[in-house]
Amino acid sequence: MSGQGAGYMIFGINSSIAATIILIMPIIYTLVAYPDTFSLSWNQGRGGLLFAMAFIAAELIGLRYRVSKTRFLIVVGVAALTIGYFVALPFGLGTYIRNGADSYNVSLVDSWVWMWDFIIMSIYVASSLVVLFGKKWYKIAPAGAIYLVGSAVILALDAFFPFDSLGPLQVIVPIYLQIDQGVINFIDHAITNVGPENPNNPANPANARGNMLILNGLHGPFALQVFWPSAGVHSMIIYTLVMLAFLLKMDLPLKRKLIYFAIGTFGTVAVNVIRITSLSLYALVVTTNVREWEAFHSVAGEIMFLPWLGIYLGIVMYVESKRMRRMRAQSASPASRPSP
Repeated sequence: MSGQGAGYMIFGINSSIAATIILIMPIIYTLVAYPDTFSLSWNQGRGGLLFAMAFIAAELIGLRYRVSKTRFLIVVGVAALTIGYFVALPFGLGTYIRNGADSYNVSLVDSWVWMWDFIIMSIYVASSLVVLFGKKWYKIAPAGAIYLVGSAVILALDAFFPFDSLGPLQVIVPIYLQIDQGVINFIDHAITNVGPENPNNPANPANARGNMLILNGLHGPFALQVFWPSAGVHSMIIYTLVMLAFLLKMDLPLKRKLIYFAIGTFGTVAVNVIRITSLSLYALVVTTNVREWEAFHSVAGEIMFLPWLGIYLGIVMYVESKRMRRMRAQSASPASRPSP
């Protein structure tokens, strides 16, 4: 291949595709070697790595950027070391990490164990992006690395400060539950054609007190004690990190960046409310079996939040691309040129 396009090839492969493949290779290996560990729940497995893979691919595929063979081979070496970490886990490394929880007074050991996978992947992806694209990597493909870092931080908080021990993050929980109570009771009153009632009436299907939510539906009573991770605080942290990274690399006026961030924040809050409401409705209408409810709870958050985040980022990119094309067309039109 000759011409300008030749500069975007590595060993006969498009450089953006080659970079994507090597960056996600440790995740591919882990998916093949330990498929049962890819639960979608944020703190019960490696499902978050799949979303990191999606972020990496979305930012890199189609990117026209020259990557030297030397830089690419360095990343191949780093990828081999990272895969080596996952290979070693069942051969003693995993036990060593789990036993290390006692030395650091870890409260939730599982979050501690999964945290290290995200730390290793964060280091790998960030360092590889630096090698491939230099010090401006954060303006080219930051979302995957920042998502991994954010996930590692949240797992660390959950490991060391579980349940309601981290007070500031717990503050939002009663607000969400009050909203959930209002929505559930409104739906119940609308369906049964009952007029508005006292929200604290114990006969209502949903009654919230602090971080407790008492539900009474078709299958009997069901009580929930909600802590900050389950209230969607972790999704708000992830949204903030990813959105800030996304807006950082876009050449937009500050006002437009703030507008996009505010709209996304409102959307993320709405998704969290929908998620909590759906969990309540599941207990009220479908089942109060704890095991079945937990199975739904373990996937509900990521199923709703991450597609929302991906769709919203796609919309922002589409709107801005269309705006930029329109501005270029206007600047190139004869009417926009000054008369001689």
